Amino acid sequence: MPTQPPAVTDATPDPAPRTPPELRRTAARQEPRDPATPLADYAVLGDGRTAALVSRHGSVDWWCAPRFDSPAAFAALLGGPEHGRWLLTAPDATSVRRRYLGDSFVLETTFETPTGTAVLLDAMPLGDGRCDLVRHLSVTRGTVRVRHEWLVRYGYGAITPWVHRVTDPDGREAVQAVAGPDSLLLRGDRLPRARRTAGGHRAHVDEVELSEGASLEVSLTWAPSWLPVPRAPRLEHRVEATRHRWGAWARAARYEGRYRPAVVRSLLVLRLLTDSQTGGIVAAATTSLPEDPGGERNWDYRYCWLRDAAMTLEALLEHGYRSEAQAWRQWLLRAVAGDPEDVQIMYGVDGSRELPERTLDHLPGYEGSRPVRVGNAAVGQVQNDVLGEVMCALHLARAAGVEESADSWSLQVRLVDHLCGAWRQPDSGIWEVRGAPRHFTHSKVMAWAALDRAVRAVEEHGLPGPVERWRRERDAVHADVLAHGWHAGRGTFVQHYGAEHTDASLLQLAQVGFLPPGDPRVRATVAAVRDELEVAPGLLHRYRTDRTDDGLRGGEHPFLACSGWLADALARQGDVQGATAVLDVLTSLPGELGLLAEEFDPGSGRMMGNLPQALSHLALVRAAHSLDEALLRGASAQPAAGTADRP
Repeated sequence: MPTQPPAVTDATPDPAPRTPPELRRTAARQEPRDPATPLADYAVLGDGRTAALVSRHGSVDWWCAPRFDSPAAFAALLGGPEHGRWLLTAPDATSVRRRYLGDSFVLETTFETPTGTAVLLDAMPLGDGRCDLVRHLSVTRGTVRVRHEWLVRYGYGAITPWVHRVTDPDGREAVQAVAGPDSLLLRGDRLPRARRTAGGHRAHVDEVELSEGASLEVSLTWAPSWLPVPRAPRLEHRVEATRHRWGAWARAARYEGRYRPAVVRSLLVLRLLTDSQTGGIVAAATTSLPEDPGGERNWDYRYCWLRDAAMTLEALLEHGYRSEAQAWRQWLLRAVAGDPEDVQIMYGVDGSRELPERTLDHLPGYEGSRPVRVGNAAVGQVQNDVLGEVMCALHLARAAGVEESADSWSLQVRLVDHLCGAWRQPDSGIWEVRGAPRHFTHSKVMAWAALDRAVRAVEEHGLPGPVERWRRERDAVHADVLAHGWHAGRGTFVQHYGAEHTDASLLQLAQVGFLPPGDPRVRATVAAVRDELEVAPGLLHRYRTDRTDDGLRGGEHPFLACSGWLADALARQGDVQGATAVLDVLTSLPGELGLLAEEFDPGSGRMMGNLPQALSHLALVRAAHSLDEALLRGASAQPAAGTADRP
């Protein structure tokens, strides 16, 4: 006789008849919505495997479990509450203050209401391989009305789970949401009940008035649906241990300059975006947050770009973190293993290669920005600059004392040998343009950097390799760039061969040593980039969309990594005053939590693009390092020629 299924009273779906998908999508586009939460109002939590975004009002609007690139169970960030969120808030709050506790990702939110004060602690505990999100709200003054709302929608808001009550191994009642391979278990002092929200969506909702000294403690655990229900996390112990572990990691940073709070927070973000098991480093924690609100420049950055990861590694190494270099090198060996011709520009967190791009038509997008994309078609592009960033990072690791393994060096030899022929071909460049391939100057310069680091590995570290061939190719690339990437009429390097315009990637010429930082051609190029792309003090577009065939409609806003690159270039040229001014701008942009997105709109004062963005944070970190190096060299505090009227 078949067994009876568990009760489903908490899981009964909406009784309305099913609507055809095309009509549902139309309704989603036309339904009036509250204004989107500004990106600067989101905090990020992380456990070394994945991340969550929490709004100022205590709503977890984005969470992919158990990995950065897993489908989201809470996707309100790209839609509305009906696409999944976990809200714990004081709805009567008249003011909200937030901070991370010390150098950690334990978030404290203080709600002030007319009748009292409540403090909410949010954290994703570290260290034991679990995937938990824990929340503790306590009333410290008066009485506070608290609202708790939990709505799980797997598959980026598309899949309604089976929700039912269970008993966990400790004998406590819990609410479990199951769909396919995923299970989320909600536990706590007081569990919400299934009911409809004010918006008509079925969720688990509770409202309670708490008095001074009272608290509410809840936790959410992801686990494979086929395994037994796991034990509840030990909240107080794990939150304190998590705070301690983040703080201990941050204290190892070798930086004591004027930007220490911003540098340490940026280093912490880079560590948060590093998978603690595989060593892969993702570019951001989100997908499809728009560069141009309402437009189509919406991309999935929850993958491991070799370029971004290599730059992250350099930033960490410059501040004393070596174990991350070893972990990432092992990740690299696994990810790119095989024929050098098959090397991709990006991989999954676990090194997987299949990242097909598709659109999620059921989501209206952040501020109506569609399409919402998962996966990334740039995975199939040729970008000849990538090996340059990788070889620069591995060269820095060797210089920092990270011992080279036979397998790692063998891989580098094969990749550099392949580059000896490939650098002559056009590519899609660092900006991953979806227009026609070009001979991008930056790509050629980074090919030179890859060959240069290979030559130096032989000369400085005694590693074996065809050094004469590499020297010849290195010299050939250098001559090619000087012959075709330099525009004599304009007196500047240009974006690609035959162009008359620049792009911000040219700021990296001095960083990789293609020419000395003080070379007149480098100085002229930095000045030209600023003249062409700087739209507000210290804020630059990465390129002019009206001059670059990137295959997309619309525009974008200043790209924050470019500010870091500008400050870095100025510092290397000895312009301490100019570099400091740009870094002052960059470090003033984050809100109270110190997080940077991909872009910034100086007109509205709003962050744009995916958040938090590794490239923005690593550029800040490296610029601060270069400024310190300039100060140690005793560089003049006077601005460089031609920049006295700039910030």
